[in-house]
Amino acid sequence: MRRAFIRASAALAAIGLSARAAAQAAPAAASAGKGGRVKVVYQLSEGIDQAVRAMGNLRNHLNGAPGTRIVVVAFGYGVDFLVEGAKDARGNTFDGPVGALASAGVEFRVCRNTLTARKISESSLLMEAKVVPAGVVEIARLQAEEGYAYIKP
Repeated sequence: MRRAFIRASAALAAIGLSARAAAQAAPAAASAGKGGRVKVVYQLSEGIDQAVRAMGNLRNHLNGAPGTRIVVVAFGYGVDFLVEGAKDARGNTFDGPVGALASAGVEFRVCRNTLTARKISESSLLMEAKVVPAGVVEIARLQAEEGYAYIKP
């Protein structure tokens, strides 16, 4: 009888450890989404200085984790760097870095609400930019429905 009790206790302990391991692995799997690929959405809403920082963050992210799927969602003053001819404080344009990142698989999405409110024409955006109805809604959708992690540089 004692032997049966020990076996039952060992079995229950093994089940408990398995359940704990599965629970700890669940958040990692959720952020990786379907197929195990990590997906990240970057929010840009603060203007040119934030965009300059983000360009470095995005390059570093892809260098450190090349398989990551990255979507940049810009709204408010965050759309400024995606307007043709936009320059940083040193006079550098964003078309080259944005084009290079887009070639590496980064997607750039711009809020239509911001464009309308700020009277920015869609035709003045860099060709890599895709317009979405609402930036904040896009970020929430990517997180809730597609399992994207959120970063605001």
